Amino acid sequence: MKNLSGLTSIFLCSLMIAFSPIVGKISVGVVLPALLVLLSAIIATAFFMPWVIKNNQLKVLFARKTLLQFFTIGTFGTALMFTVLLIALKYTTPANAAVLQQSEMVYSLIFAYFLFKEKPTVKQLAGTALIILGVTVLLINGRFSLNLKGDLLIIGSTWMLQLSASVAKRLPKELDYKLISTARNVFAIPVMIVVVLVHWRSGGSLFLTPNIKFWGVLAYTGIFKYALAMIFWYIALRKLDLAKMTALYLSYPVLTFAFSVLLGFDKIEIHKVIGLALTMIGVYLMTITVNAKTNKLRIKN
Repeated sequence: MKNLSGLTSIFLCSLMIAFSPIVGKISVGVVLPALLVLLSAIIATAFFMPWVIKNNQLKVLFARKTLLQFFTIGTFGTALMFTVLLIALKYTTPANAAVLQQSEMVYSLIFAYFLFKEKPTVKQLAGTALIILGVTVLLINGRFSLNLKGDLLIIGSTWMLQLSASVAKRLPKELDYKLISTARNVFAIPVMIVVVLVHWRSGGSLFLTPNIKFWGVLAYTGIFKYALAMIFWYIALRKLDLAKMTALYLSYPVLTFAFSVLLGFDKIEIHKVIGLALTMIGVYLMTITVNAKTNKLRIKN
């Protein structure tokens, strides 16, 4: 994998993530969302563990100084966020889910201001306004359907990804990306065990249908989404300019929309096209601003 080019790596990462809402939609009615996240985290942990053991990283993985940070990342970046997303996909479409997840960028502005004292620029504020406008277009057109419930669940939960990212920024720089990827899954497991047990004790069904759909969903989520996509992301991060890499990655909602239409989960509707376009332009404005700041810091250093 180390021999892959940066462009190939980010394309593979984007492709895998683009299928996430679609696979999540397929999982509806096949497996309990919390159970799917738990099993996928276990598979991804098994995927990374040989590397952890071989490189004597177990002590680092459970080191006291990063224990709380890893637990926070695993809880909000993997366990709870993906569980809510899977629940939301019961009520909304994959295309809506992909676009609405971009609301994370709005939360990023809020977290940057309150946690890192970073004041938003005019471009960032304009980008935020466009994202909110794009999201509003989708919400208004979903007001008379079950979409609204799923859409609101996604918008109300993407702050978890930003919390996870903010905590990850404060991790020691010497930590290997594979170790961080492992931690995201390892520390998600106990959280999901609690969630599953609470659901079961409350009278909920731990349903799982061991058919070809289930095994396909589990293989994708555990191996491709939770493990390989992370590896491709970090390979690209080391080989590509940040601006180019981010622009390519953030195009995945377009891929999700296209695949979702082809597979019959979505229809080409004017409000979805407008919402997607507004959101993508908003994300792009925010991204180029962040990259400009990063490049200035590099020059100063």
